[in-house]
Amino acid sequence: MSTVKTIKQRYSDALPSLQKDLGVDNVMLVPRITKVVVNTGIGKFIKNKEAIAEVEAGLRDITGQQPVKTQASKSISGFKIREGQNVGMKVTLHGQRMWDFLDRLVSISLPRVRDFHGINASVIDDAGNLNVGIKEHMIFPEIVAENVKNSFGFQITVISTADNKDDAEKLYRVLGFPLEKEE
Repeated sequence: MSTVKTIKQRYSDALPSLQKDLGVDNVMLVPRITKVVVNTGIGKFIKNKEAIAEVEAGLRDITGQQPVKTQASKSISGFKIREGQNVGMKVTLHGQRMWDFLDRLVSISLPRVRDFHGINASVIDDAGNLNVGIKEHMIFPEIVAENVKNSFGFQITVISTADNKDDAEKLYRVLGFPLEKEE
């Protein structure tokens, strides 16, 4: 039986070395992941109730949590959007569901992406958050490709307590995120 470490275990194991590497005295100052937000737009399915239900079921299967519908804050006539109209869905993950989702993302789903060479380090913003776009939801093992009528993409935002981009990049590398090699 192989002993594959989860992302949460990797974080616990690397906490002392990360603390030393970042030069912080208190272990509570070491950056950590607080939540993961998964969101998608449903603009292209706006008139198709079946497709919207399929997107909702897909997000629920992937995250293990019921998505919340997001509404337009103002009307935009060029996009045929009215204020208050449902234009997207999002799921906010905390705790064990967050860690389980990140494990599946890093170890199973991202390696299934065709021609995947790693996540570019530029997707980490100055606040220390990692933003990844997924083009097809079918890379997740929970989705049965034969049952999919409408493929959709979504964005994953991993929110950390890191104060800057460099500290966040060290955190994500320690956790095993497949960031591209530094040049």
